[in-house]
Amino acid sequence: MISLYIKELKSFLSSIIGYIIIGVFLIISGLFLWVFPNMNNVMESGLSDLQGLFSLSQFLFIFLVPAITMRSFAEEKRNGTMDLLLTQPLTDMQIIWAKFCSCLTLLVIALLPTLIYVITIYFLGNPVGNIDMGSTWGSYLGLLFLGATFISIGLFSSSLTNNQIVAFIIAAALCFIIFFGFAFIYSFEALGAFGYYVKNLGIEHHYASISKGVVDTRDIIYFCSVIFIFLFGTRVVLLSRKW
Repeated sequence: MISLYIKELKSFLSSIIGYIIIGVFLIISGLFLWVFPNMNNVMESGLSDLQGLFSLSQFLFIFLVPAITMRSFAEEKRNGTMDLLLTQPLTDMQIIWAKFCSCLTLLVIALLPTLIYVITIYFLGNPVGNIDMGSTWGSYLGLLFLGATFISIGLFSSSLTNNQIVAFIIAAALCFIIFFGFAFIYSFEALGAFGYYVKNLGIEHHYASISKGVVDTRDIIYFCSVIFIFLFGTRVVLLSRKW
């Protein structure tokens, strides 16, 4: 499993795709946080926090994470190496976890340069150091859970097809629907009190809570459950080859 994880990670870092994804994330987030006039601009808001980054990242992840995961299984199928991979002395879940961890590692690599923003805001604060570090680290944790959830959705989507573009579209659509769809349904007053439970099924509700630095076990359980469901779904798709 470790060797497959290293192989997957090297394939990302040895191709231009990995660097494009990291570059796009850093450039867009940097421009909106520091250059373009908008509600997420740190200098315009006058607040010494990074809530703009965490608000912006939820939209970027919907498209960038599927770009990371789209090749995971689709490319294996297209190149005819899927059967060879499945004959290795690894269980289906070990293969899935290796790909999951390699995608998550790439996401962490993309987030690491944003720590420069934390340092910058730390020194820009009045007085210096006027930043809630507990909330900031909690928000980063929420961002990792969000990314991990989208990765599990992306792997499931990639296992459904041998076309990377189709895998990307399916993953982006699922991420968008699960993130915003339940909140949209909740907006209909006809649901009454039941609407609150519908809202709880969506990622947006739980991410909004944890991105404020409030680490609630209910949110963590939710993210872990969604990750498990889609990774298990990926395993079911892989097992379908034996049916």
